[in-house]
Amino acid sequence: MPSWIRAVILPLSGLLLSLPAAADVKARSCSEVRQAYGAKGFSLADIPYQEIAGEHLRICPQEYTCCTTEMEDKLSQQSKLEFENLVEETSHFVRTTFVSRHKKFDEFFRELLENAEKSLNDMFVRTYGMLYMQNSEVFQDLFTELKRYYTGGNVNLEEMLNDFWARLLERMFQLINPQYHFSEDYLECVSKYTDQLKPFGDVPRKLKIQVTRAFIAARTFVQGLTVGREVANRVSKVSPTPGCIRALMKMLYCPYCRGLPTVRPCNSYCLNVMKGCLANQADLDTEWNLFIDAMLLVAERLEGPFNIESVMDPIDVKISEAIMNMQENSMQVSAKVFQGCGQPKPAPALRSARSAPENFNTRFRPYNPEERPTTAAGTSLDRLVTDIKEKLKLSKKVWSTLPYTICMDGGVTAGTSNEEECWNGHSKARYLPEIMNDGLTNQINNPEVEVDITRPDTFIRQQIMALRVMTNKLKNAYNGNDVNFQDTSDESSGSGSGSGCMDDVCPTEFEFVTTEAPAMDPDRREEESSAAAAQGIFSLLSWSLVCMVLALQRLYR
Repeated sequence: MPSWIRAVILPLSGLLLSLPAAADVKARSCSEVRQAYGAKGFSLADIPYQEIAGEHLRICPQEYTCCTTEMEDKLSQQSKLEFENLVEETSHFVRTTFVSRHKKFDEFFRELLENAEKSLNDMFVRTYGMLYMQNSEVFQDLFTELKRYYTGGNVNLEEMLNDFWARLLERMFQLINPQYHFSEDYLECVSKYTDQLKPFGDVPRKLKIQVTRAFIAARTFVQGLTVGREVANRVSKVSPTPGCIRALMKMLYCPYCRGLPTVRPCNSYCLNVMKGCLANQADLDTEWNLFIDAMLLVAERLEGPFNIESVMDPIDVKISEAIMNMQENSMQVSAKVFQGCGQPKPAPALRSARSAPENFNTRFRPYNPEERPTTAAGTSLDRLVTDIKEKLKLSKKVWSTLPYTICMDGGVTAGTSNEEECWNGHSKARYLPEIMNDGLTNQINNPEVEVDITRPDTFIRQQIMALRVMTNKLKNAYNGNDVNFQDTSDESSGSGSGSGCMDDVCPTEFEFVTTEAPAMDPDRREEESSAAAAQGIFSLLSWSLVCMVLALQRLYR
């Protein structure tokens, strides 16, 4: 080859060989990565202008890279923070559902009790005046115990209600028999026959059933809202394992290191990473769903037969009916008590001058629902429970669907319609591995996250146990049972009546024990008999007068 030709070709060949190298240098620029990295708030001093050898990388592919060791560390921490925020944001709905509905239900219930107590107090003050005010602590104690039960106090509703009626009988028995003096022992004897005498008619039995079922359901339901709130708050605060953090870094920020900051992860790739990182949370789902189902069952009870609003709104009227029964049967009740507990001692002359009808001479006005105060800012129980039910249904399967909800976010993945132009953990191409099933045991072959399936998260297991206990309480409440007192009542006397009899020995209705019959001479007995007869006639005449007044009131209404 002539020397001049060689002189021309050699420089040209050298120039041609140098062209790809120049193009390659341009392709390995880190300018886009620098811009994206700086937008995250990091210092640009960490990042090179052009790709460098990647042997120092510990997570991302060790190829030419725009990442230094410092960058990889910072981006790894960034991926952890973003994952924690993603889980918290994604579970925001379920957490706010339980927080807001618990607040509403609690406010409603407390206001309902306050209104019921105020309504009873106002009605009884108007009706009985000073007599009620002198004995108002009996009713105040009833509402105090109901509130204490609702807030989690150790109160046996049946025993508490039995005590209320027994105390009311003691007070009323003294008022309808003011001519006698009753010792504490005598009044205790009177209270033992509350169930047998039935001085208040059938009201105590019916009210006991209604109150216990409604309060058990309401308290258990609000406890369920509390447990749901606490579990949701705790589970949403995740602590990713080292294996999860590596997988998150590889998915979210290794594209930066490869010079592809705008390329998002493939949807299937994201699902495997999230299923591995949230494997324990997914195991919560089964117990969570059972818990939600139990909550929905109790909610149905609250809308129907265990409606606390329908029990508490007219409770003053129901108690008034019981008092009316006691007034109408006062002579028969007194006679039976005197037969069973003995003839009481006469009271001083001043006190005996008062008679039963003078103490209780006015019936309650008719119950008018329109006069009831509006509870909880105009919210009825039915509307409130319906709203809660709708929100609870939406929270089912929330933990197993968490990976899908996160990976559906357009800010996280490339979406399901862009499976070819997405980051698969190594390059911009389709993600080929299969998607894992939910739960810890199914992550044994997870290609993205190292998961030790032999070591379940103890914290999540604690939440599972809390849900299991609460679900059991809810199922009992659905059947009208309070688990806190099941064992206690079963171990008590066989009848379970709560009558307070010693050694399981109770006299029958007609076997009264005469323990306080005083010895008296014939003249004294004759005087007392005459006084009792006069008192009975006076009571009968007074009741006739009351009936006439009531008839006139109805006539002129």
